[in-house]
Amino acid sequence: MAAAQGAPLAITSSAVAAPTHIAGHIGHLSPSENSALNDFRTYCADRGFYKPAVDGGKPSHDDETLLRFLRARRFNVQDAFGQFSDTEAWRKENHMVSLYENINVDEYEETRRLYPQWTGRRDKRGLPVYLYVVSHLNSKLMGAHSKATAAHANHDSKTPARMLPLFALYENMIEFVLPLCTAIPRPNPETPISQSNNIVDISGVGLKQFWNLRSHMQDASTLATAHYPETLDRIFIIGAPSFFPTVWGWIKRWFDPITTSKIFILGPSEVKPTLTRFIDPENVPRKYGGELDFEFGMLPNLDPVLDEIMTFNSNGSKSSKPTLPRGPVEWQEGKNGDRVAVAVGSINGTPRREPIATLHPLVKENGNVENRKQENKSIENGNYVNGGLAEVVPPYQNGSTQATPQQTGLPQDSVSQVDAPQPSVPQTMPPQIIPPQAGAPQAALQQAMPLQGGIHQIGQPETGAPQATHAALPQASQPQINSSQSIMTEKPPFPVHSDPLS
Repeated sequence: MAAAQGAPLAITSSAVAAPTHIAGHIGHLSPSENSALNDFRTYCADRGFYKPAVDGGKPSHDDETLLRFLRARRFNVQDAFGQFSDTEAWRKENHMVSLYENINVDEYEETRRLYPQWTGRRDKRGLPVYLYVVSHLNSKLMGAHSKATAAHANHDSKTPARMLPLFALYENMIEFVLPLCTAIPRPNPETPISQSNNIVDISGVGLKQFWNLRSHMQDASTLATAHYPETLDRIFIIGAPSFFPTVWGWIKRWFDPITTSKIFILGPSEVKPTLTRFIDPENVPRKYGGELDFEFGMLPNLDPVLDEIMTFNSNGSKSSKPTLPRGPVEWQEGKNGDRVAVAVGSINGTPRREPIATLHPLVKENGNVENRKQENKSIENGNYVNGGLAEVVPPYQNGSTQATPQQTGLPQDSVSQVDAPQPSVPQTMPPQIIPPQAGAPQAALQQAMPLQGGIHQIGQPETGAPQATHAALPQASQPQINSSQSIMTEKPPFPVHSDPLS
């Protein structure tokens, strides 16, 4: 669980329409959502699962963490508490904090090669971009990994020991990558980054290989959905073979409809146009039509903007390009508001606690945001950039109950181009590959080539759309979904969109 990084915020609805991807997030809550957050804090505190900030300290959980569980449960406080309390118990039973801080570095790296990897870059909204190449996975490799990780003690009977190193990777995303991306200048700086985008390359993967990986993928998706809700923004699947509709018949059962709605299949001609509309070309790997030197298996190729806000320890290295070390990294408090990135884990049984870099906060002075490292202006016009890792200070500190366009970074009467509303595809249209243009006429959309067997390309659900409850929770706690809410062969329970950027 993400550690708390600040006192609870006075959160109010914005005077400007929020882009879809941040509706229901800090700084963009409706009055009812804000009320649900306040009620959720109280509900959790009364039951011993949340400790408010005391005497200028920090609460046990930051607001964005609480909001992830609320969003996953349609802001139903009792339902969110059920999932939240289950997750807290699961974390305690599996010693997740100790696991991340003490996992063997070699084991961490071996596991990292089996799952999505952070490229070191972000999309146009500031969300981290992960890459997952499936073709190198095989039953022999997975069997060796399961055997090597089977010795993990300190875990509950319901969680396979081989899964624990995977959750160390999730901890890295929650505790290091997302807070770091929150601290980098970006649109909508009033809202913490709490989700990631994934490019999944399944080219060259045979049907037998998919079949052999099914239990591995099912366990990972079920547990991740249960205990790390609302951390996924979108998945772009590349290189889907002709038999993929068969595979999709298995995979779709592992996700709830909201997660399924975030998966998009890109045809060969659509990979570069779609990815570069969503991610700047310099942040897209060259293999997929971009300019980034990154291949699966590499350490992150860090965003050059980090040079402006971080000081990396050289440790005698002559390399001019800063990078992250192998293994897990966590943030610790530094001096004067700085945050220190510390390499953790263990090497040959010895705990590693090695400072590798210092993040310098961006401070607001005279209406401008200035970086204390360089003592120069970073962002003007009153836009606020987070000055501490995941320590979000609301832009409306003057007592106003609403954020202004200048404070949100949005134009006066429009949302950003990336988040501009896109025309939805009629729910009666056939399954399809992502069409080439976001604003394509309906006739053109209906002519998009369907994959054999058909796969629904379901866009991001609109704010307030019904959301299915967690697939991993007991059946009795799930709402009844009638036949009209099936996600493959029948109408989905929310509007269908053709555009992954909507």
